[in-house]
Amino acid sequence: ELCDTRRRGVPKELQTCHKRKLRPCHISTEHTALEITGRDRPGLMSDISAALYELGCHITAAVAWTHNGRMACIIQVEDGLKGGPIMVQKRLALVQEKLESVVEGHHENGDKRSVLLTAPAADRTHTERRLHQMMYADKDYEPCQGCDGSCRHWNGCKKTHVTVETCKEKGYSLVNVRSRDRNKLLFDTVCALTDMQYVVFHAAVSLKGSMANQEYFIRRQDGCSLVSETESRKLAQCLVAAIERRVSHGVRLDICTENKMGLLWYLTRVFRENGLSITRTEIGTHGERASGCFYVTDASGNDANPRTVELVRQQIGGSVLVVNKSPNSSVSVSRSSGEMEERPRFSLGNLLWSQLERLTSSFGH
Repeated sequence: ELCDTRRRGVPKELQTCHKRKLRPCHISTEHTALEITGRDRPGLMSDISAALYELGCHITAAVAWTHNGRMACIIQVEDGLKGGPIMVQKRLALVQEKLESVVEGHHENGDKRSVLLTAPAADRTHTERRLHQMMYADKDYEPCQGCDGSCRHWNGCKKTHVTVETCKEKGYSLVNVRSRDRNKLLFDTVCALTDMQYVVFHAAVSLKGSMANQEYFIRRQDGCSLVSETESRKLAQCLVAAIERRVSHGVRLDICTENKMGLLWYLTRVFRENGLSITRTEIGTHGERASGCFYVTDASGNDANPRTVELVRQQIGGSVLVVNKSPNSSVSVSRSSGEMEERPRFSLGNLLWSQLERLTSSFGH
């Protein structure tokens, strides 16, 4: 999903940032991690980040997805004055109370929401795997149906297809998944199966053009195959959700700039003031530099106006690579080198954080 940094015109500074981002990365045990789930709404991540800034928490990395009206995020913070994790229990309690107030502010009665703070711990669960677990627990899969079955032979259909059949004579359930091929597709599918307590005994994966076909012979961990239509339906829904959570929409902006307290506050306000919505992003800090990848659309979810994107690029400063993802347009590369104003500003709706990680983590976590 990263742009080819060897392309002519890409700033050297941005190339360096990309090299750093490609290292294996997990939520660090040297920081305090925040896990938040709940109903998504415009400005939610903006409010969360603003609250952390007001409390003197410096965001060093963040990863989040939104899907089917739900939000899940993991934010890594450190003490803005002393550095390192926040160890004082009274302050941790204040941070949790403030974030719970922000998350619950626009929820309806009965809505599920959760704010969990974890001090430095030994839990090394892959952060994207953890996001799958959080969104599954939040039941973001319930509206997911994939294709409605009108495509008799699936040919020509670009939607996600999932079928589940029980092979009683062999004691397995056969799961077929057909979807667009993309980066980390296999990872996302196996995460869903594992988190639902299924064991894969045999599997086959093939590609045909832009489409990927996955076939799994599975059993529940208790050794039983699927026995009910309800269970099969839920499995299909969860697989569709796992595949759709990661899909990126919009124009991508790769950013590398100075790392400072409140940086995200400033960046997200620039997007908001120009009427852009972030559909997904990757962000992290590396010493004195911060780099990230933002996917943006207009407020209605349509393609962003190129002139608006250029205006945002100029306002952000640092090194900015604009990659137009629209099918009928070519990649454009541009750079801005202006510095940000001294006092950061912040606000945005529909913010998605995501942090780059390799697929080397064990599914046993």
